[in-house]
Amino acid sequence: MRTALVTGASSGIGFAIARELGRVGHALTVTSRRDDRLQAAAQRLRAEGMTVEAVAANAADEEGIAAVVERHKARFGRLDVLVNNAGMGIGGEIDELPVKHIDLQLDVNLRAVILGYRFAVPLLRAAGAEHGTALVVNTASVTAERPEPLMPIYAATKAAVVGFTRAMNLDLGAAGIKSCALCPGIVATAMTVPLQGEISAGDMIRPEDVASAVTWLLSLSPQCVVPEIPFLRPGNAA
Repeated sequence: MRTALVTGASSGIGFAIARELGRVGHALTVTSRRDDRLQAAAQRLRAEGMTVEAVAANAADEEGIAAVVERHKARFGRLDVLVNNAGMGIGGEIDELPVKHIDLQLDVNLRAVILGYRFAVPLLRAAGAEHGTALVVNTASVTAERPEPLMPIYAATKAAVVGFTRAMNLDLGAAGIKSCALCPGIVATAMTVPLQGEISAGDMIRPEDVASAVTWLLSLSPQCVVPEIPFLRPGNAA
């Protein structure tokens, strides 16, 4: 049985990706910061017949993400798909943003992605050597190339995620490890609730739209890598 580890998996895009991977037969380790929400999400997945290990942790914390990877290894012994999905956005004028809010976005949106690779790559190398299609999916954003007003740190971190993803393809491609940055526009999640006065949830991209791309990526041959996928609403920039 192939396996996947998904961060930020208690809701939204992360939960949708975990569910899609479970649907196609992957055993799952799911993680997020809040244990109560995580356990509820894990139970929903188990109720659908999926094999799930749930480990609460801060994905931007070195000890936390290392412990998640070790728990995954102890339970399943292998890792075929890593999904670095944890993320957050805090808006505001650059000269008014508290430094702690700047650091928080840098840590959760970028540092967590880097740490995910740092601790999971040995397992991914083994999977890549076995079947040539180990996969890392990093949740970025269309703001990486189309920044929104008052979201400068969020845009910067997501642009860095795209750049880091491209770099990892250069460094790890020969080991059979592919990396792809998912770059969605406005998705109907808890993070975009404040926008629902301007855009109805029904007009937003669905988390399942993003999740379906992950199984498509897994269907590709070892000879093909897709480094970045944008997701846009019809007739809109995001």
